[in-house]
Amino acid sequence: MSEHPLKPETRELLEKVSVATLATVMYKHGLRNQVIQDVRPLSRKGKNMVGPAFTLRYMPAREDRNQLEEFRNPEHPQRHAVEICPPGHVMVMDSRKSAYAASAGDILINRLMARGVAGVVTDGGFRDAMNIAELDIPSYHNRPASLTNLTTNEAIDINVPIGCGDAPVFPGDILVGDDDSIIVIPAHLADEAAEVATEMTAYEDFVLSKVQAGASIIGLYPATKQENLDEFKQWRAKHGR
Repeated sequence: MSEHPLKPETRELLEKVSVATLATVMYKHGLRNQVIQDVRPLSRKGKNMVGPAFTLRYMPAREDRNQLEEFRNPEHPQRHAVEICPPGHVMVMDSRKSAYAASAGDILINRLMARGVAGVVTDGGFRDAMNIAELDIPSYHNRPASLTNLTTNEAIDINVPIGCGDAPVFPGDILVGDDDSIIVIPAHLADEAAEVATEMTAYEDFVLSKVQAGASIIGLYPATKQENLDEFKQWRAKHGR
């Protein structure tokens, strides 16, 4: 259990801000490598994926340890992780950035969805990707992969620190995924990040409305002219932001 559990109000705020905005918030904290690289959503879901990280680590497979009969073992780390990932969490897999063989398929993802898991992420690939894309659970991967994970990867560790798409992920970190990408927020920064990103999003929406109406970005983005800040204040009052 994380020392900084995700608050419902923080989850609600994080569901409405972009990964790009959160990346800027993390940059202000000196954290520049929190976006998971080369991983994308299988389909749009209408709101962000948000949840604490529950991790699974793969290592290179050794042939004598990775025959199909391994899946008969009820303690096989991949199968076991699917059955113990807590509801509301995001299952995150370090698949060595390899989509040569699949990290999971639609049966396991259906099981995670039935158990109330908030999402699933791998820096490898999924088999049955088109089926997974149609599920309600947010899912992110590099690209489709048909070979079983046993071909090149062995599931070896559950809920340990991992790297996923070059981003460090610690159990309990907060993952936020939108229609573009995913960011990893250290749990102790989640409340602040949600509030700051919400404020930034309000100003960005104001800026977008101004730019679409023909305004120059100079003095507007970033706000270096007081007149724009004054107008933003009026805009917020009008739009309840």
